Amino acid sequence: MLPALSCPLCAAHDVSHYHRDARRDYYQCLECALVFVPPGQRLDAVDERAVYDQHQNSPDDMGYRRFLGRLLIPLKERLAPGAQGFDFGAGPGPTLSVMFEEAGHPMAIYDPFYAPDPSVLDRHYDFITATEVAEHLHAPGRDLARLVQQLRSRGWLGLMTKRVESRQAFAAWHYILDPTHVCFFSEATFLWFAAHHELDATFPSPDVVLFQKRF
Repeated sequence: MLPALSCPLCAAHDVSHYHRDARRDYYQCLECALVFVPPGQRLDAVDERAVYDQHQNSPDDMGYRRFLGRLLIPLKERLAPGAQGFDFGAGPGPTLSVMFEEAGHPMAIYDPFYAPDPSVLDRHYDFITATEVAEHLHAPGRDLARLVQQLRSRGWLGLMTKRVESRQAFAAWHYILDPTHVCFFSEATFLWFAAHHELDATFPSPDVVLFQKRF
């Protein structure tokens, strides 16, 4: 018997067991294809913060800048000069926001642990970014829908997160070893999300998706 679960992205109750490793179970939603860890097997906020405190990202790290460039470059090509942005989940060493500001785009940032200014969640932006954030969200349906609502007309939402490819690949995937990773998206999941939020989706690389508001 499956436990009573609902998908944290689309709220559907039609889920199946997808994989089990030494620490956790993973379920897949049969509606939107999201793979997720059940709530009782996720870290609490204190333990989650302890993992993030070990991160040492910085604008001075050129390797990290190159990594973020996989999102910055294709998104920047689509922005008007001076477009205003918002980096959601900036982490302990905000870097993507610095890179966009260097390119002439004013940025606001938010992080529930390191930059918890709720006022930025009430504003609207020309583009919003979330790099290596989606896989950490305990309520992706709520959080991603809110980001879409914060976009101005024809605005862009850029996400960076590695994508599920197959059940076999998932079982050997290093990405699931991070205990703070609890939601795993596939291209099919993102296409579902785009269709339900009136967005157009583009996949410029294997771990980047760009959504544009249709109106």
